[in-house]
Amino acid sequence: MDIDFPLILVVLTAIAGSMWLADKVYLSKQRDKDKPSPWYVEATAPFFPVLLIVLVVRSFVVEPFQIPSGSMIPTLEVGDFILVNKYAFGLRLPVSGIKIFDVGEPKHGDVMVFIPPNDDRYFIKRVVGLPGDEVRFIDNYLYINGNKMPQAMQLNNTDIGVETTNYTVIGERLKGVDHLIRKHVEAGRYGRNYAAIVPEGHYFMVGDNRDNSSDSRVWGPVPEENIVGKAFAVWMHWEKMLSVPSFDRVGAIK
Repeated sequence: MDIDFPLILVVLTAIAGSMWLADKVYLSKQRDKDKPSPWYVEATAPFFPVLLIVLVVRSFVVEPFQIPSGSMIPTLEVGDFILVNKYAFGLRLPVSGIKIFDVGEPKHGDVMVFIPPNDDRYFIKRVVGLPGDEVRFIDNYLYINGNKMPQAMQLNNTDIGVETTNYTVIGERLKGVDHLIRKHVEAGRYGRNYAAIVPEGHYFMVGDNRDNSSDSRVWGPVPEENIVGKAFAVWMHWEKMLSVPSFDRVGAIK
């Protein structure tokens, strides 16, 4: 069961804020200023400023996430802790996700956190299709509106710490954005021959691990209101609880 941290944070902030306000009102009515507030007010009210700051930063500025799966290998690995820009694609209210202020729109090649259709979990993939685009995969090559996205710069899997002979790591130029993808030697089901047109108000999201990713090729384009933010940096890697955190992968997400 996934925990809804934004909802919990909003509820805790609301409770602490109510107690903080009650504390101010209670004290203002007391002639004897030395008389303490009720214990439940004193126990919760001091946390309100901290919770409010955390809520504002997490909702409107930056939010941390951990990568739980390998769908974005080689760009992101399982155990990467990333930072997500919450205002890059517009300011949204916490929990509801309603946009209250436009800032920018997703572009081809952006790595984005979102909630997919018919699911309530956070996913992270790369934007490959904008509203109105025709997205097509033929033999693991990506075509956007009939234009083939160039692939080059083949690497050894061991160069990026992936020890397997079943996959190959390739550099792809997606509308001017250079990034790495990992694909099977023989294209999988959705990489062999797939085509879709992105509806208005939606975005087509695909994992960089092209043959091992549940993405828009499986559950369809993502509605604009499901956008969470733009992933822009890795700040730590910690795959197992008993292991030592690593900072070797710290850097910008390409």
